[in-house]
Amino acid sequence: MAPGRVYRNETISARSHAQFHQVEGLYVDEGVSFADMKQVLLYFAQEMFGAPKIRLRPSFFPFTEPSAEMDVWLGTDTEENYRLTKGTGWLEILGCGMVDPQVLENCGIDSRTYSGYAFGMGIERQALRLFNIPDIRLLFENDVRMLRQFAAFV
Repeated sequence: MAPGRVYRNETISARSHAQFHQVEGLYVDEGVSFADMKQVLLYFAQEMFGAPKIRLRPSFFPFTEPSAEMDVWLGTDTEENYRLTKGTGWLEILGCGMVDPQVLENCGIDSRTYSGYAFGMGIERQALRLFNIPDIRLLFENDVRMLRQFAAFV
C-alpha cells in the first residue's frame, strides 16, 4: 500500500479535481487471479460502505491487463446519493487490474510463476461520501470553518 498525491488534466467539478490523494495497492504472489482481486475489493467495499453491491467495468490502465473500474451501489433514494452518482445509483471508487506480465518481468519477477493485481483509489471521493461533503472543491479551499468540523477525526 502506498499513498501519494496525483495531478491530472481534469475539469474541476463537485465530484472531480485536478489534484487528489490516492492510495495504491499491489499484491504479487504465486497463482493470484482476477477472482482474488475481486473478492478483496468486495470485502473492502463491504467494510467501507456497508455491504454494497459492486460492479467491475472494463477500462484501460497502462500497467494492468485486464483492467477495470470498480463502482459501488449507493442507490438514488437520497438527494445526496442521486447527486454523487449523477442519477445512476453507482459511484466509481477505484481503478484496478491484473499486473501486466511485462511489468513483472521488468522488475525481475518471473511472470510464469508469479502474478498479481493492483488498484488505486482517490481518498477525497470517499471523504465526500463518508462525511456528507457536497463538493470536492471544499477540501482544497482551506476554509477553516469547513475544516473545523473534522477536528474530532484528527
